[in-house]
Amino acid sequence: MITTAFSGASVLVVGGAGFVGSALVHRLLEAKPRRIVIVDNLLSADNSNVPEHPAIDFVFGSIADDRILARLPHDLDYVFHLACYHGNQSSIHDPLADHQNNTLTSLKLFDHFKDVPLKKLVYAAAGCAVAEKTFDEASATPEDAPVSLFHDSPYSISKLIGEMYGNYYFTRHGMPFVRARFQNVYGPGEILGAGRWRGTPHTVWRNVTPTFIWKALNHEALPVENGGIATRDFIFVEDIARGLLACAERGTAGEAYNLASGVETSILDLAQLINELTGNPTPIALAPARDWDRSGRRFGSPVKARDQLGFVAETRLRDGLVQMIAWTRSQQDTIRRCMLQHARFVPELRAAAG
Repeated sequence: MITTAFSGASVLVVGGAGFVGSALVHRLLEAKPRRIVIVDNLLSADNSNVPEHPAIDFVFGSIADDRILARLPHDLDYVFHLACYHGNQSSIHDPLADHQNNTLTSLKLFDHFKDVPLKKLVYAAAGCAVAEKTFDEASATPEDAPVSLFHDSPYSISKLIGEMYGNYYFTRHGMPFVRARFQNVYGPGEILGAGRWRGTPHTVWRNVTPTFIWKALNHEALPVENGGIATRDFIFVEDIARGLLACAERGTAGEAYNLASGVETSILDLAQLINELTGNPTPIALAPARDWDRSGRRFGSPVKARDQLGFVAETRLRDGLVQMIAWTRSQQDTIRRCMLQHARFVPELRAAAG
């Protein structure tokens, strides 16, 4: 249910053309805001995700661009900062690009809004940056878990720096900053290959769920690394959108909230379930462990968000996958177009994209 908090509001969504950002924008539109300003440089997004609506003002470019910051409206009520350099592998390949698109974007955005009387600024933080690095038994990661100084990727580092900068502007300037810690988001709208080439095939093969679904629908073997023993907390994109709105409406400035299902699912179980739901007859292909990834098992604690925000993830993994599979089938032309734009760099895409 959409509350009246966003009715008539002026909202900025940085990264609003992305997978999560577009889901948030669609949900905000239900509340009939006065205006939604979307800023996105389409580095890892496709403009087909941006809805045509008279309340939407789409600004193409980076929020780190001073010219774009200068043209933002002065009467904003809410800001959602969802822009990032997607994702771990791309950041490992090019740490400087990650800094430009993850760290610098956050700093410049927060500095711009430090004295603006916002109702809330919600930052998309990363649960993986806080979770313990373990392949042993995992426990649900709470918001106050200790943070290591050793990380597997520049992406993880930059997402934490974003939290730190936001906390600084909260304590120094009173900026109403709330951290929404994402787990592994999946669902309709995540387009393989969306955006510009970022130096590795992971530009195309983004997250595990859309990759598995595309390959399964094409009767390909799903590549399961390290026996599939790693676990993740999979949360449906519509639940994430509701959680972001809950953070904006009811979150306490200076606090972090896990947007989590609280359910630990192994990658092997995910692959088997997707094969079952798609009718993929091809056996799973076991692959070596990723040499950079020490984060074997993790899931987030949903307790604080439930108790303080009234937020609970509602969509079971099976039900969410059914919706994502149906969406992928319906959007094959768009997905294929986005994948094939990188075929010069990854020639095998011509076969993989059908």
